[in-house]
Amino acid sequence: MTTAPELRPADLAAGFTHVGHTDQGGRPDAMQVQYWNRHVYVGHLFSGGFSVVDVTDPRHPTPGVFVPAPERTWNIHLQAADDLLLVIHARDLWKTLDVEQNYYQGSVGTRLAGAEQDWSAGVAVYDISAPADPRPIAFLPVDGIGVHRLWFTGGRYAYASVLPDGFTDYVLRVIDLADPAHPQWAGGYWLPGMNTAAGEKPTWDTDRWRYALHHAIVAGDTAYASWRDGGLTILDVSDRAAPTLVSHRNWSPPYGGGTHTALPLPGRDLLVVADEATADDLADGLKHVWVFDIREPENPVSIATFPTPAEDDYASKGRHFGPHNLHENRPGSFVSEELVFGTFQNAGVRAFDLTDPYAPRQVAAFVPGAPETVVDPRPGGRPVVQTADVYVRDDGITFITDYNGGLDVLEFTGKE
Repeated sequence: MTTAPELRPADLAAGFTHVGHTDQGGRPDAMQVQYWNRHVYVGHLFSGGFSVVDVTDPRHPTPGVFVPAPERTWNIHLQAADDLLLVIHARDLWKTLDVEQNYYQGSVGTRLAGAEQDWSAGVAVYDISAPADPRPIAFLPVDGIGVHRLWFTGGRYAYASVLPDGFTDYVLRVIDLADPAHPQWAGGYWLPGMNTAAGEKPTWDTDRWRYALHHAIVAGDTAYASWRDGGLTILDVSDRAAPTLVSHRNWSPPYGGGTHTALPLPGRDLLVVADEATADDLADGLKHVWVFDIREPENPVSIATFPTPAEDDYASKGRHFGPHNLHENRPGSFVSEELVFGTFQNAGVRAFDLTDPYAPRQVAAFVPGAPETVVDPRPGGRPVVQTADVYVRDDGITFITDYNGGLDVLEFTGKE
């Protein structure tokens, strides 16, 4: 590799080396990141669209094409596998719910029901056999707000969180990709009370709590689904046309909700579950990453939490402090059932050793320096790091994103 360019100093670097950075061609608002064939694909939170970045040399990530979203549309989440890129289309809710807590609090579908659809809603499918040049091949539409997040690691099926007309918020829908040029909706699942079009009535306070599928991670015939304030479900998806409930757990209240990512470690009958911190200055309480024993899937039991970053006063640093997303052990990436990587927003990215599941311990951490600009248009925007997503390549090269700070490339060098 050639010599790395000068990088702004990190606030903390232990077990990670900072090797590269890009603002993605002047669009530093980075959300989800996916790696495929020496390229990364980054969804933008505010710019409307997604970017392709060549990371053949991780020290010199090179922005390539930017694919703009249709008007009033989000492309914040995407998935890459089997030379396919799936990109979500949904109503850009920051243009509708400009105060952040209006997005996280209460049922979105209920509040926005009946709006005339002037945005694109569904899933776009691209051929990325030429990774630098995504070629659109299909679009699977939705009548409603649209799609929030996907799970697709190749093969016939993908799994989406979808907000169709007639539902209080996002629910699970299965996508059949037997013919990627003609994708079809298959089965689905929702928490009882979400299908108001069928006469169901929520049993929770829809003004306060947001029961909404963030996304599901699927291992074999089991889906581990995170429902924000609605907690966790384990689902049997052996019949993709008719997923069924195995178990449901919700710890909100007394805890503050925001369940975001449920990462199975199937070889150890463990499940790691991250609750997203969704408010500035811990206004929604301190959130945790939980460890569940799922030897009996009908009775998942919480046995530990990850240690909270404490080498700085993150609670007073500003913006969000606490978990957001986990590296999801995608096939072909860094896959481990003992090392778990997670983002903690103003506390950067962390690696944890789960050798003893009852006593997780932090073994590496990286906190980027403050972003140089603030492109977040929402009230309260300020130059504080907000590490959002993490993808770890099989060789330890790690990609992390920030709402204002773009894409940073790290090298995981091992335990402290």
